[in-house]
Amino acid sequence: MRRLTSLFLLLFMLGAAPRLAHAGGGIAFVINSAGASVSVVDMATKQEVRRIPVLREPHHLMLSPDGKSLLVGDTVGNEMLFLDPATGALQKRMPCADPYQLGFSPDGKFLVVNGLARNQVDVYDAATMTLVKRFPVSKTPSHLDFSPDSKRVFVSLQDTDRLIAFDLTNMTVLWDKPVGKTPAGVLWHDGTILVADMGTDHLAQVDPKDGRVIADIKTGRGAHNLFLSPDRKIIWVNNRAGGTTVSLDAKTLQPIRTYKIPGGPDDIAFAPDGKLWITRRWAEKVAVLDPATGEYATVNVGRSPHGIFLNPNAPSPTPVASR
Repeated sequence: MRRLTSLFLLLFMLGAAPRLAHAGGGIAFVINSAGASVSVVDMATKQEVRRIPVLREPHHLMLSPDGKSLLVGDTVGNEMLFLDPATGALQKRMPCADPYQLGFSPDGKFLVVNGLARNQVDVYDAATMTLVKRFPVSKTPSHLDFSPDSKRVFVSLQDTDRLIAFDLTNMTVLWDKPVGKTPAGVLWHDGTILVADMGTDHLAQVDPKDGRVIADIKTGRGAHNLFLSPDRKIIWVNNRAGGTTVSLDAKTLQPIRTYKIPGGPDDIAFAPDGKLWITRRWAEKVAVLDPATGEYATVNVGRSPHGIFLNPNAPSPTPVASR
């Protein structure tokens, strides 16, 4: 029995998933940045069922264009993990320099990786995962988003108060402009770029042609990250320092409602039932918010939960005891 237990623990540490019962309900993957792990949560019961260990300090994750792999960037570990999005089983590990934030271009051709600590932005060929271009930048490239035609990517430079634009056709820098204090989240929306200025209480609306700030949209203290709802009618903004989540009308950019989400709301994932899964960076918890009532359920996870991904079509991850 002791040998079987040791073998099970070894397989778990290597990232192999235990056998899962097909109970329905879906899986949530939550990155625990300070816990060096990924929490696997049963969406139906809102209970953590296991943790996938990583090397050092993961932050963000992204589904591959073909939907077959969930990429997790282990920033301090200088490694990219590829997980099965249906089970959490480890598919492979890839050396990768400081993968803090990552994103695939809409056409699936490129994977762009922000190296926050190394002050670099790397462009990979998404099909082969080979490095195409490395852009040195001034300091702390944080979040990113693409133009819909995949020709440009926009990256916030957190500690220099700037936004930088790259041409992915010619692999050149288009412009590098100030956009506000401590910019973080970036979102292309309706022909402009919205940038969450974490050192303020607003979003900056930016002209993608030249980086000029068109307007400021007030949301709340420490505007950190922003997300477009699946129906494209609402922009959700997490104000991490203020502990609030704000909904904006996507057409007018005017506020609709403010929700109190304590513990540093950070990233958001949208569930099919209309609820928002919000990581609470300073609380070791995820809030599952019902936007109609303003009430939320709490999911306990690991230290400093950051990135989050929902797979509602996966079988409910109920572990089955090994024999």
